[in-house]
Amino acid sequence: QVQVVESGGGSVQAGGSLRLSCVASGYTYSNYCVGWFRQAPGKEREGVAAFESDGIITYADSVKGRFTISRDNAKNTLYLQMNSLKPEDTAMYYCAVDEVPTSVVNYCYDFGWGDYWGQGTQVTVSS
Repeated sequence: QVQVVESGGGSVQAGGSLRLSCVASGYTYSNYCVGWFRQAPGKEREGVAAFESDGIITYADSVKGRFTISRDNAKNTLYLQMNSLKPEDTAMYYCAVDEVPTSVVNYCYDFGWGDYWGQGTQVTVSS
C-alpha cells in the first residue's frame, strides 16, 4: 500500500525559509515521478518541483532559484527547501508519486501526473 505523508509547513514572514518533508513509501515502480505540488485558495493546483526516477529534476519557473528539491532514498523521504519565500507562495503543499508509463518521455516535466497524494501541509507567508 502506497503511503504519502507531508510535514514541515508553517507560517513565516516574507524572505524566510521553510523545509518540507514527504515520506513516500510502499511503491515499487521502476520508473516514477515524485514531487511537490501546491494549491492556493481559489486557484488551480500547480506543480512546484519533481524528481524523475533517473534523477532528472524539474522546477516551476516561479520557484527556480529559490526552492530546492532533494531526496534521501534510504529514508524514502523527499524534501523541499524553500528560501526567499514570498506571500504568493502561500498555499497547501502536497507531495505525490506516480509511475511513468512505458515508453513515455518527459512524463514528469509538465506536472500532469499524480497517482498517490498526501494530505498536504499548509505554508503561509506574510508580508
